[in-house]
Amino acid sequence: MLQYALPIAFTVLVWWFSTGAILYLDGLPRRTFKWTLAGATLLLLLALAGLSITADDTRVTGAYLAFVCSLVVWAWAEIALLLGFVTGSRRTACPPDARGWRRAGFALQSVLHHELALAVLALAVMLAVGDGPNQTGWWTFVVLWTMRQSAKLNIFLGVRNLGERLLPPHLAYLQSYFRRRAINALFPVSLLASVVAAVLLWQAATAAGAAPHEVAALSLLGSLLALGIVEHVFMVMPLSADALWHWGLRSRLRRGEVGTGAA
Repeated sequence: MLQYALPIAFTVLVWWFSTGAILYLDGLPRRTFKWTLAGATLLLLLALAGLSITADDTRVTGAYLAFVCSLVVWAWAEIALLLGFVTGSRRTACPPDARGWRRAGFALQSVLHHELALAVLALAVMLAVGDGPNQTGWWTFVVLWTMRQSAKLNIFLGVRNLGERLLPPHLAYLQSYFRRRAINALFPVSLLASVVAAVLLWQAATAAGAAPHEVAALSLLGSLLALGIVEHVFMVMPLSADALWHWGLRSRLRRGEVGTGAA
């Protein structure tokens, strides 16, 4: 049982702490942003090197290390977005009269550079991992990318909780591309597909004869996907999950920025 409980606990802890840490760094004075991005870029390079080194490591530790390295790569994209360095060509609010495909085009422009950065990072991860037997890092990135795209689409189409309180003031204009409504037609499809994928991962992780490395890798991926499902569920719940990272927002609270365009 420990071989399943440990990956679950590890994934939850890393997910909770890393999200809060990014929010905290984003709430510091803007003069610190360039140093934060520089540090994140150094960690990005180390993470890509780590993915290359662990690609042939089929030990349990190899699965954990590759998982963490992929999360660090993803964290660079999140930091670059939230700090405002890698967003999109459009940095203004959506015109009030924009509808349909016009609104979708404006929304894409607002995050286009970030989407391109994710594509480049995906290629970098794929090249780093190559055809090595330890593909944990690659599939970690795929799970993160898939669930984030699903979240973006659902927020664009409309959900109850938009998570706008987590947006920094300098990205407050992104709220104009969100839509608040009880639910949208895509949401049940997204949720069902995610649940099916999670069930398949956990079935494979608990299958008889699975090697220790496979159990660890599949359990980490299954846990990460389950957290993505939880985040999706909170989108349509009457309660928000923002309180989980109240500690990460303290840097903004000290500056009086929470609620000034991001609430």
